[in-house]
Amino acid sequence: MVVTPYLDTLLLLMVAAAAINDLASRRIPNLLLLSGLVAALVLHSISPDPGAALLSSAGGLLTGFVMFIPFYLVRGMAAGDVKMMATIGAFTGPDLALHIAILAWCAGGVMALGIVICRGRLRLAFSNLWSILRPAVLRLPAVPGAVKESAGSMPYGVAIAAGTIYLLLGRYA
Repeated sequence: MVVTPYLDTLLLLMVAAAAINDLASRRIPNLLLLSGLVAALVLHSISPDPGAALLSSAGGLLTGFVMFIPFYLVRGMAAGDVKMMATIGAFTGPDLALHIAILAWCAGGVMALGIVICRGRLRLAFSNLWSILRPAVLRLPAVPGAVKESAGSMPYGVAIAAGTIYLLLGRYA
């Protein structure tokens, strides 16, 4: 049984629901992500080569997690975004998870720039960026708490969903 269309359909539904939730409440429900992960594992287990499919799913989960966890650790992203990307990786495997992560970063960058410009906080955003980069550029010791005020937050699940939808719909165009 070919499971790819089912995986893609469920993934599109999951990322759409996650993006809508993130926009509405700034949260991505754990139950949604856990349900998606279980669905991905079940579908991979009934594929023609379940061993390879499950191994690819595990590799995708790990890839999605590893690509986004550094941003969580520096408080640049919420845990739900990391879990969402890991779940997407379980659906897609490592190669597509990497591509989706890159597309999500691009979409997120455009969204972030738009948000700080619309909120009139571009100067603060550049000041914060310089506070973060200055120790590395000037080879100085890092200063804890150098960034005093956030330039704003954004629903990053929307950027992740945009990258996912773009890549998946491109497969069928």
